[in-house]
Amino acid sequence: MVHFLHPGLRPRTIVTPNALEDPPGCYVVQEEASPYSLVDICLIVLATDLERFCSERQDGTLCLHELGSFPQEVADRLLQMMTVHGKLNDRTVGIFQGTQMQLKQVCIRKANISAAAFQKAFCHHRIIELDATGVGVTLTIPDILNSLGSSPWTRQHLQCLVLNSGNLLLEEAVLPRFSQLIGLRVLSVSNIPFQNRDLADVALLPRLESLDISNTSVSDLSALLACKDRLKSLTMHYLKCLTMPTPQVLEIIRELKGLVHLDISDDQQFTSDLAFHLLQQTDILPNILSLDISGGKQITDEAVEAFIRQRPAMQFVGLLATDAGYSDFFTSDPSLMVAGGANVSQISEALRRYSERVCFMKEALIRLFTQTFYMQITKPAVLKLVAVGMRNHPLDLPVQFTASACTLNLTRQGLALGMPVRLLSEVIHLLLKALKNFPNNQQLQKNCLLSLTNARILQDVPFNRFDAAKFVMKWLCKHENPNMQTMAVSVISILALQLSPEQTAQLKAELFIVVRELLAIVKQKTSENLEDITLTFTLRALWNLTDESPATCMHFVENQGLAIFVQVLETFPSESTIQTRVLGLLNNVAEVKELSSELMMSSLMTHVSRLLHSVEMEVSYFAAGIISHLIPLGEEAWTLSGFQRSTILDDLYMTVLKWPSPSCKMVALVTYRSFKSFFPLLSNFAVFEIQLWALWAMHHVCSKNPTKYCRMLMEEGGLQLLEDIRDHAQAEPHVHQIAVSILVDFHMHFMSYRKSSGSKVPLQT
Repeated sequence: MVHFLHPGLRPRTIVTPNALEDPPGCYVVQEEASPYSLVDICLIVLATDLERFCSERQDGTLCLHELGSFPQEVADRLLQMMTVHGKLNDRTVGIFQGTQMQLKQVCIRKANISAAAFQKAFCHHRIIELDATGVGVTLTIPDILNSLGSSPWTRQHLQCLVLNSGNLLLEEAVLPRFSQLIGLRVLSVSNIPFQNRDLADVALLPRLESLDISNTSVSDLSALLACKDRLKSLTMHYLKCLTMPTPQVLEIIRELKGLVHLDISDDQQFTSDLAFHLLQQTDILPNILSLDISGGKQITDEAVEAFIRQRPAMQFVGLLATDAGYSDFFTSDPSLMVAGGANVSQISEALRRYSERVCFMKEALIRLFTQTFYMQITKPAVLKLVAVGMRNHPLDLPVQFTASACTLNLTRQGLALGMPVRLLSEVIHLLLKALKNFPNNQQLQKNCLLSLTNARILQDVPFNRFDAAKFVMKWLCKHENPNMQTMAVSVISILALQLSPEQTAQLKAELFIVVRELLAIVKQKTSENLEDITLTFTLRALWNLTDESPATCMHFVENQGLAIFVQVLETFPSESTIQTRVLGLLNNVAEVKELSSELMMSSLMTHVSRLLHSVEMEVSYFAAGIISHLIPLGEEAWTLSGFQRSTILDDLYMTVLKWPSPSCKMVALVTYRSFKSFFPLLSNFAVFEIQLWALWAMHHVCSKNPTKYCRMLMEEGGLQLLEDIRDHAQAEPHVHQIAVSILVDFHMHFMSYRKSSGSKVPLQT
């Protein structure tokens, strides 16, 4: 269930929020904090693991096992899931053949399927809507039109067709006739080689109400007069081939009296004075509700305000990248939506309206960065709009770079606390994806690193911590800026604990380099006698990285880590925080059988034996742990001058007996991934002193987090060892007592757990 509530590893559809209708982001918070619907959860599983539920036809296509018919809405949603997850291809699209599915709304955006597969899978359905934006080169626009035209039902009833950014082969200079699809009400053909003759054909459609011909090859708009009584929405930004003079274009628009929406915005790639002259007209567009003139030249507040006052029913105006939208008329009227740059509301509307248009997305993000630099209010709806832009334009560096800066502004300090976890997870996923697409952009990397330093994100938000750790380690090794160095080390110190031992082992090259870098920082700070936050974070990072990682411990030893840590203990003889981190790491090294003998240095053991008697509980605890792991080396290893193994054992025993109850609180939170390093100590009845320390340690963590550690005891086989100690006739009394206490607490915890949860599972001992 975690993967569905927090799908860090799964792409998903982001529904664009309406920031103006949701100013405090309440709707977005509720949506993102809610679990996915049961239908969506099931369809995600089906879409991402389709082969498991299918058999194969002779032609290699998949066919769902006989499960009855899918409801139309569920079939439509499954197709969309497969498209979003990149699972739609000639093989998988076979499940839509036959009558098991009933489709009406077909979305195959950016899918890579062939013309033959499209024909077989979709043309027998009673399709009402088809979105084929940006499909692969194997499915051209003529293929789509010919296939749709082959179905009598589709010719009569298809209402919406979106062919944006489709493919047209050179030999297919002439498109098949659109007018055969007589049921069309909405047609979008932006960014394709759509020409005057095609526009003339489309204008004959008897029910056409909405048309988008943006960035096409149309040079003459005269054909629109054929549908002037039917057309309600016309989008035609960036008509780069338009040769008609502005007065003629205005005359045609004047005839389109039924228009309620007109988009003549300019992406700043094509200069036109059409918007400027349109605003001067008083006898044009009498029923207009929505006018988009973003990017227009010479647009002023006065001209736009005068135009709108003459048409009081207007509900929207697009003014991004113009000189308009800044007067009180635009910033104080809640009934008029404005996509502009004057304030966060206008910018949010621009992000929503122009999420597919990269030029305006860049412009809106730049404005947003300025507006959010000192933001103190949580804006989840705005952050979600930024995420939509990042997902739509993954390979555009300016979008990714500016979006990363906006993300940082929107989540800095305490603002992330008010953001839904799932939304933050999505944003971090997109940031890490941007790092892979642009591995050499330092400012983008810096923004991502700064976002990762957020405590809320590091502790609560699911994301790919392996990729994040790899990135931060590489960053640390390439940059020497002290402030950024401190942040990188702090992030590593936290991520290291969140990686599994298997993941840590995969970071071979990175670990070798980063351990060397971290030790260099420790050496520098020690030589400067500088106890600062960087030193603290660095010691913690090394401690966490070596936890149950023999390879990292090896790198530590090979890079003179022991000698450096001796110097640390000598330079900061009374700093318990530093001592705790140093001894904690040395415990990790001592647990590695092949390396434990490396610790047998007089200079080091002098400090360890001294710190065993420290008044700081955690310092004494870790010193005892080091000694306990070294004692099994045997008498032959304890040949250091000034050290007697028997004396060290006596000191260890008396020290542990002086400690308070294992349930006591220590300043340093002691945690373990596993109890396996304790098991050799527990089974060593010949040296009860080390049994005593190991049992005290296990009892301590079990009392602090019984759910985690009692289960760990059961799953790793530790209970049997405890029972062996309990039943051993010659067990030392204190050892016997603690072993019995752990077993009693274990049974009490699980009896309580079973009673509260209603579990009937018997205890396994």
